Amino acid sequence: MDRIDEESQQPAPPVTFTGRKTLVAAAVAVVLIAGALLIRPARTGDDARPPGPSERAASAVGMGAPAAAVDLTALVADREKWVAAHPDDDASWSVLGAAYLEQARRTADTGWYPKAERALKRSLQVRPVEKGNFDAMTGMGTLANARRDFGTGKKWGELVRAQAPQRWTAYPVLVDAYSGLGDYKAAQAAADRLLELRTGLVAYTKASQVYRDRGWREDAVMAMEHAAGAAKAPAEKAYALFRLGELSWERGETAEALRQYEAALRTDPAQAQALGGRARALAGLGRGGEAVRDYRMALGRTPVPQLALELGELLDSLGREQEAQVPYDLLGALAARDGSNGVDDDVVLGLYEADHGDPAAAVRRLSQEWSRHKSVQVADALGWALHKAGDDVAALEYAKKAAEPGVRNADFAYHRAMIERGLGDEAATRRHLQEALRTNPRFSVLRAPAAKEALAAIAQPAEGGPENLLPTKPWVAPELPKPNPPKAQPKAQPKAQPKPKPKPPAAKPAVPSAAPSAKPRSD
Repeated sequence: MDRIDEESQQPAPPVTFTGRKTLVAAAVAVVLIAGALLIRPARTGDDARPPGPSERAASAVGMGAPAAAVDLTALVADREKWVAAHPDDDASWSVLGAAYLEQARRTADTGWYPKAERALKRSLQVRPVEKGNFDAMTGMGTLANARRDFGTGKKWGELVRAQAPQRWTAYPVLVDAYSGLGDYKAAQAAADRLLELRTGLVAYTKASQVYRDRGWREDAVMAMEHAAGAAKAPAEKAYALFRLGELSWERGETAEALRQYEAALRTDPAQAQALGGRARALAGLGRGGEAVRDYRMALGRTPVPQLALELGELLDSLGREQEAQVPYDLLGALAARDGSNGVDDDVVLGLYEADHGDPAAAVRRLSQEWSRHKSVQVADALGWALHKAGDDVAALEYAKKAAEPGVRNADFAYHRAMIERGLGDEAATRRHLQEALRTNPRFSVLRAPAAKEALAAIAQPAEGGPENLLPTKPWVAPELPKPNPPKAQPKAQPKAQPKPKPKPPAAKPAVPSAAPSAKPRSD
């Protein structure tokens, strides 16, 4: 026992790692790590490497945000290869359809729309609507809106909302659909709900769109500035800057609009929409040669009918009518291309026909468009076509409808002024011409100078008001009765103090009556 106690009090010998012990420890560590991996497999977020081009684009299109051109090309190639080997992957078909839609937006090539439709329908075949294929359903709504088939877009958006009210991706589709149909109150409600569910680039962009349509210009600018602040990639930032430039242009701030467009191009040189905006701003500033150059570059990158119409009118304003016919012919070709891909270009075609072609044909085209979509853009275009066709009474009704939601648009005000001029209402003509030039004095290279000439030609109202309200005799100051002097008020007499009532005499104490004193008798 003594020996055991002595050994227990001695310190333990130091541990030394031999080669055999090291191998055993390493083996144990490997077993433990393998067990941990079996319990929790590696996840995508565990990879410290930055996302690749296709991953970045997939994230962007999944959120409904713009994607970089290079990333988008990589995503399309990646998903096309994948679905060729895995045709029953409904999620990949939805991503591919969304990528095709973003390609169409960036390039303005409507040939991507049939591809997007086939991909999204394939996704719905693999996983139908009844099983909640929300990504494909949302994609179908976005496609319908891009084709300006807003009735179909509304159906898809409402179908997603009915099945999943908390799914935020349904509400951008509904905002665009309701706006295209002319239901601006419903569009505002959808935008408000979107902001409740999720904030960010897409939500702020849709809110800005709604505010602009309601005439709340300061709110629209503030929401778009929030969108720019929420941008996470150069492509997103450039798109927000482009939209800020559009709002500045509509407000008549041409120099500011030019600055925003150029900032968008510096951020993303492939942002062709900003190139078209810069051309418009340069034309407004009188830099016609630079504007023609930018318009042609923009049409080379994103050939859309609206840009062709603007270039043709710019060349007309510069006295180059023969050159202007080239973009006008291109407009017709682009509209035919879009029509073959299911895109509705009736508004821009109607405005072109009203100003440079057959107004009667414009009325027929836009009347059919009004039966489908009762937006302010269609109302304004139809009113203008009716005016050009000689029916100013009917035209005024549509011009009023275009102004009802409150949108501030110089073209709308100019069109209404010319319609009222045709009806002989000079006062209303003057008021709306002034409104157009006050909203944006450079709103069109053709119509802004015409507005100034028309305003100068209208007789100004006589000083002092209309004739029937002018006095027939010189004004003489009336004799007013002199006010009576105030009567002197009698001095207030001090109130007499009430006399104190006499106190009753104090009662004397009763004294017993004494017997009469007897006088001594003298006998």
